[in-house]
Amino acid sequence: MGEEPTWAELLLNFALIAAVPMVIGGALIVSLVGLTVWGTAPLRRRRRSRAADR
Repeated sequence: MGEEPTWAELLLNFALIAAVPMVIGGALIVSLVGLTVWGTAPLRRRRRSRAADR
């Protein structure tokens, strides 16, 4: 049988395991926000040009 892992090894493993979903979730949130901003840009441009005409 192998040795028991030390507290430092356990914490490092936990941090690495927890970092994966955080990175994936963060990338997902950033891409959704970016797509929303990109998708609504024409609408904002139209509103701005209409407001400038007044």
